Amino acid sequence: MQLQELDAARRSVTTRSGEISYIDIGTGPAALFVHGVATNAYLWRNVIAPLASQRRCIALDLPLHGRSPVADGQDLSLSALATVVEDFCDALGLTGVDLVANDTGGAIAQIFAARHPERLATFTLTNCDTSGNTPPESFKPIVELAAAGQLAPIAVTILDDIDAAAKQAFGSGYERLDQVDPAVIRSYLEPWCGTMERARHFERMLAALDDADLTAVTPQLRELTVPTLVVWGTGDEFFDVSWAYWLRDTIPGTTRVITVDGARLFFPDERPMDLVPYLEQHWAAAGRA
Repeated sequence: MQLQELDAARRSVTTRSGEISYIDIGTGPAALFVHGVATNAYLWRNVIAPLASQRRCIALDLPLHGRSPVADGQDLSLSALATVVEDFCDALGLTGVDLVANDTGGAIAQIFAARHPERLATFTLTNCDTSGNTPPESFKPIVELAAAGQLAPIAVTILDDIDAAAKQAFGSGYERLDQVDPAVIRSYLEPWCGTMERARHFERMLAALDDADLTAVTPQLRELTVPTLVVWGTGDEFFDVSWAYWLRDTIPGTTRVITVDGARLFFPDERPMDLVPYLEQHWAAAGRA
């Protein structure tokens, strides 16, 4: 789906957590898509394209991402971002949603689902943080730089060479980074590294990544009976496939674990048809066709 078409379906809503920009396209039951750190709603564009004829596809930009602003001092912890999702759903009157999430968005979605299972019709997780792997080991050096206040000075310079910035920020998340629309990459980067102020907010967000937020809701996840699908790329350096089975063994509502050979973190973007048919099957099995 072209960015112009997505942007024609872009909306903004005022919530208790602030102004949230989102894409709202298609008709049918609501499917809500949640991205992770350093991307935005565009991550889901190639998943949304084949689904918009059967779902009202809603993809939000989290604060400090895409076109959603962040307030000075705003809590950017996983727990607080789960509240952002809650407030967003309240503002749009969303209930009985098909929730789909990736990367840090998966951690946020787990907290939201644990707190509000009644708001979900189905749940789908792709490669994402879990209790015991937040932040993932290979990402900890970046988090440590952020906590020390040493990431922002680097971040504000990376747009000087967009190709190098793309490789540095997203090279390990894509199999074929050279095939990703440069406008998408720029939209990922600019909100958190365009100015020192934004970069400092980004440092705060990374430094706030805390496994305790997920550990706190694990007892509720162990009681979550919402039909849950796990689709996991096996080539992801951040989230080993073992965590897919951890989710299966933790969430009793899990119906299937699908592995996608060689797929990396952002496979919903570059390999959407390794996700879309499983979403359709999952929704149909739950009576959501």
